[in-house]
This record gives sequence, structure tokens and C-alpha cells, in this order.
Amino acid sequence: MLAVSGGPDSLVMLLLASQSAPERFSAATVDHQLRPESADEAVYVSGICTQLGVAHFTLVPTDAISGNIQSSARAARYTLLEKAADANRCSLIATAHHADDQLETLLMRLARGSGVGGMAGIRARNGRVVRPLLDFTKSELEEICEAAAINPVRDPSNDNAEFDRVAMRQWLAQSGHSFDLQAAARTAGALADADNALDWITEQLVEQRIKREGDEKSLDTTDLPKEIQRRLLLLALQRIDPKIAPRGEAIERLMIELQAGKTATIGDILCKGGNVWHLSPAPPRRTHR
Repeated sequence: MLAVSGGPDSLVMLLLASQSAPERFSAATVDHQLRPESADEAVYVSGICTQLGVAHFTLVPTDAISGNIQSSARAARYTLLEKAADANRCSLIATAHHADDQLETLLMRLARGSGVGGMAGIRARNGRVVRPLLDFTKSELEEICEAAAINPVRDPSNDNAEFDRVAMRQWLAQSGHSFDLQAAARTAGALADADNALDWITEQLVEQRIKREGDEKSLDTTDLPKEIQRRLLLLALQRIDPKIAPRGEAIERLMIELQAGKTATIGDILCKGGNVWHLSPAPPRRTHR
């Protein structure tokens, strides 16, 4: 399934896919209903898909987008795409991220202090989500769209500097520095390889280092590098609560406490430090009457 917003990037992805075997693809446009024009834009994309012989679906969130608009919209978008892909027996979901997106992502994550996994940037494949256009630049995609005589949708939110990505994009445009997009892609690829290697090493140590003791998990981190300790700790936490997904800073604080032999809580999990770390479901909180 192709995620097609109507911008030049996703329209090029649609064009390229339709030139191979249009009957093997379907396209979906997510109408977040954040702008009055969004419904008409979905209809516009549907018309292009009809001309190309590609099945098209318009997806609308059941709940209004609120809070952090970009984050909430992204979560709603991928939830809808996953459900639509399942309903239409599509094994993969393709998005139109490109080389400029990769550079912006790397710089944004550098500014946030991301670790190896975050600095790996946008993956060419993450689960069932694939990004076939990562080797294309934004300007190349716009040229292809222009050559095909297709007018892309222009989303005004792409010029709103209140959004982190837009602010980074504008800074890059104004900086005067000529970043090499292919070099940035190689850096992201090298870090993705390193991240995969660390995951592989961690998996080799799971059975040896994480033990089950009733409802409790014990984790022996003796003589392990800090990054391996961190990854094992995350795995141990998720074996107790599969839904837990603490951010980097939260894990960093927890590790400092555990290495000092202290007791700490993260989510609904009680963690006791020392030479061996012990993790267990936290006891129910007392209610005061």
C-alpha cells in the first residue's frame, strides 16, 4: 500500500509504482481533517489514481487530532495505514521519505541528543514500512512531477516554522552550508548497521543475562559495556510490560540509580539495583481515604 498525500514526493512514488504493475498496488490518502482543503486534496489524489489504474482509499481518523499535532497526526496516520493494509492484504506500506528528509532527521536527532538507534535516521525498512525514495533528493522528485505534468498538492503547514522539521528545513536553507545528502545517507546507513549489530550482540546475551524468578526478572550486567546494559534493561522491562517504551533520558536516569544500588520505579515496574538488577511489577499504590 502506497501512502499518498498528494505532495510531489508521494505522487512520484505513485507514478513509479503505476509504471511497473498498478494492479499490485493500492494507494491510501489520510485526511487528518486539520485543514478545510484536505478533503478536496484526497479527492484529487483519488482522481489521479483512477487515471493510473491504481485502487485508492481515503482514510479519516475516528478521533480529532489534538495535543502535539505532528506527533498525534503521525500516530493516527500509521494506525490507519496499518488497518487499511491489513484489510486489503497488503504486506508492505510504502512512504515517500527522501534524502532531504533523511538529512533533516539526522540533524534534528543530533540536536535532541539521540543515541545510536536514533542517529540511524529514517530506515529503508522498519517492520512492514518501506521507504523506496530515500536515494532521491527533493529537487529530483519535483522535477519528475513537473515532467509528468502533474500539479502536486501544497500543504501550507510545510512552511510553518512552529513545527520542528520545518524549522530545521528553513535553517538548512538559510545556513548557506552545502550539505552532501549522499554523505548524510551513508552516515545514517553506517549507524543503522551499528545499531543492528548491537541488537544482535544483545540477543546473544539474553538467555545468559536475564533470568526469570517468579514474577521477577533479574539482570546481570557485570562487565558489560553500558550500551549493552541499556539494551538488555529495555528487553527485561518489556518482558514484564510489553507496552513500556521509556525515552532515552528515562532509561539513563534509571541506569544511574541501579548502578548506585538504589531502588527506582519506571512505569509500573519496581527496579532494584546492585551487582544484579531485579525487576518486578510494582505493588499496587495505596489509596488514601
